[in-house]
Amino acid sequence: MRDFEVLGNKDTRSGFGAGLLELGQKNDQVLALCADLIGSLKMGDFQKAFPERFFQIGIAEANMMGIAAGMTIGGKIPFTGTFANFSTGRVYDQIRQSIAYSNKNVKICASHAGLTLGEDGATHQILEDIGMMKMLPNMTVVVPADYNQTKQATMAIAEHQGPVYLRFGRPVMPIFVPENATFEIGKADVLTEGKDVTIVACGHLVWKSIEAARELEEEGISVELINMHTIKPLDEQTLLKSLAKTGCVVTAEEHMMHGGLGDSVAQVITQNQLVPQEYVAVHDKFGESGTPMELMSKYGIDTPDIVLAAKKAIARKKG
Repeated sequence: MRDFEVLGNKDTRSGFGAGLLELGQKNDQVLALCADLIGSLKMGDFQKAFPERFFQIGIAEANMMGIAAGMTIGGKIPFTGTFANFSTGRVYDQIRQSIAYSNKNVKICASHAGLTLGEDGATHQILEDIGMMKMLPNMTVVVPADYNQTKQATMAIAEHQGPVYLRFGRPVMPIFVPENATFEIGKADVLTEGKDVTIVACGHLVWKSIEAARELEEEGISVELINMHTIKPLDEQTLLKSLAKTGCVVTAEEHMMHGGLGDSVAQVITQNQLVPQEYVAVHDKFGESGTPMELMSKYGIDTPDIVLAAKKAIARKKG
């Protein structure tokens, strides 16, 4: 198996902040709006560098979405920033009616997604947001894996015409994507090639899948690992090519089992190539307070869960 060099440890939200600052330096059409969470979203450097292009909306997320939609009419590229729960569940009507329906060029940037928000608990730990966003016509959904890829994705979505939901997180995680890697919306990254099982992951679960793949390789199981950073549009070609080799798949995500990456993969399978699939995701439960790693373990989205799911998928394939 390929040896992944760990380039450091940092949270993905800092990758967003770094990407937004660099965007501001390159493109004067980029604006930033925040709902009273400048520090949490790492938007402070952009605010200091470009105060005339930064808008503090306060705790008024629905208003923020409406303002952002209006800004696009003059050709601006607004990036909104708040927690994932407030970026989707609190403002779904505004996103649907003011942004997605009219295909406005708004970039909805959502931090603290999933269980790894941690101690803030269930009311803030949204696990349905990928499903909510991917079901909207015109919406692109991107879930990068580490600091570098979040920075790359932040810059890439500015070049994309149309609404985008960019999802990232709070905890410090290993950096393994090269700093100079190319990020292409809708094009998955095949991290390792293998023949026994395909693991398709997004977000923080990509690193967990790397750890699982190492354990599986030590047991003689060959893993093809795909970083599916774009949930919509899904890279069906790369997925089907992999499944033709391995004949079974595990999907791994920090999201509810219903409506997320796993369901997108299942749709491709049922329409093209039936193979056994195992889900590593949260099974129809709300979260709770706890440390990020404790919660990942308790809710079944940690490295051992991916290892077990891979073995189950292979056993089902063999009949």
